[in-house]
Amino acid sequence: MAYVKYSQGIDYVSGALNKVKKGQHTHEKMLLATHRVAATTNPHCNRIYLREQPKRSTPVTTREVNARNRFRTIAAMVQERKEDLTKVTTDQAAFLAHKDNANGKKTMRAYLWHVCGQEYDHQNA
Repeated sequence: MAYVKYSQGIDYVSGALNKVKKGQHTHEKMLLATHRVAATTNPHCNRIYLREQPKRSTPVTTREVNARNRFRTIAAMVQERKEDLTKVTTDQAAFLAHKDNANGKKTMRAYLWHVCGQEYDHQNA
C-alpha cells in the first residue's frame, strides 16, 4: 500500500488505473487507486495498490470447504428471509428489540445473518 499525492488540479482518482488483459506478455496485474470518502481523522485518504492474481500455495482444506458452504447457505437463507413477506414484520420487531442490547446487531442485515447463522448451526450440529 502506498499513499498518493496527486499534482495540482487533481483531487483524487478512484478505480483501476490500468487493467492488463490476458495475453502472451501479461502478468495479470492491476494498478488500483482508492479514495476513502468516509469521515475520518486520518489525512491519508488516497491509496494505491498493485493487485496481482493470487496463487494458492496449499490445497483447499476440508475446514475451508465447510466454511465456504456455510457462508453460501447462510447467504441464501438471508436473501430468502428478506424476501419472505410473512416474516418481515416479526423480524423487524425482533431486530428493534435486539439492537439496543450490549451485543446486539446494529443493522437489519447483520441481525438476519446472526439469526440465520444460528439456525444453520442448530440444523448442522
